[in-house]
Amino acid sequence: MKIELPVKTRLAFPLKDKSPLASLRAGDWILISGKILAGRDQTHRRLLELLEADRPLPFNPQGQLIYYVGPTPAPPGRPIGSAGPTTSYRMDAYTPRLLELGVAATMGKGPRGPEVRKAMLQHQAIYLAAIGGAGAYLSRCIKDATPLAFEELGPEALLLLEVEDFPAVVINDLIGQDYYQLAREKWRS
Repeated sequence: MKIELPVKTRLAFPLKDKSPLASLRAGDWILISGKILAGRDQTHRRLLELLEADRPLPFNPQGQLIYYVGPTPAPPGRPIGSAGPTTSYRMDAYTPRLLELGVAATMGKGPRGPEVRKAMLQHQAIYLAAIGGAGAYLSRCIKDATPLAFEELGPEALLLLEVEDFPAVVINDLIGQDYYQLAREKWRS
């Protein structure tokens, strides 16, 4: 099944520089291709422990997109199982430090807290939402999944995903707009 979306922009990650993010606005639909990182709560906790111990991360953070997901086991012949987004605020405590190191975008579901929104503006990063409840569809946009670190965490391991035409909507853009707030204001007017 193919879903038709009002896509404005295609982005390939990791970004060489953040300039492609400047024209995006809250509410824009984009398609993502290339290689992105995937992980959730326990992976983020471990990444921060590495940083606090002055040890290197298992990836170069420059220009990366981190997708908050804990995929189900891969069925036969597929690289990954259902891969729907998880709730992003659970990563809020870890996100500002990763943005400071050069991460260009994060993706999950639900709003971000004020400290993350402030850090996104400061470090010129965006936040995207993937389609909630569409994990089976989204898994079809993932062409390969390779464990990078913390494999003992199972579905919470740090993964490198190769994606093609992965749909997402811009929630927080580089000028400080929040699509959830804009949508609420529009609905009330």
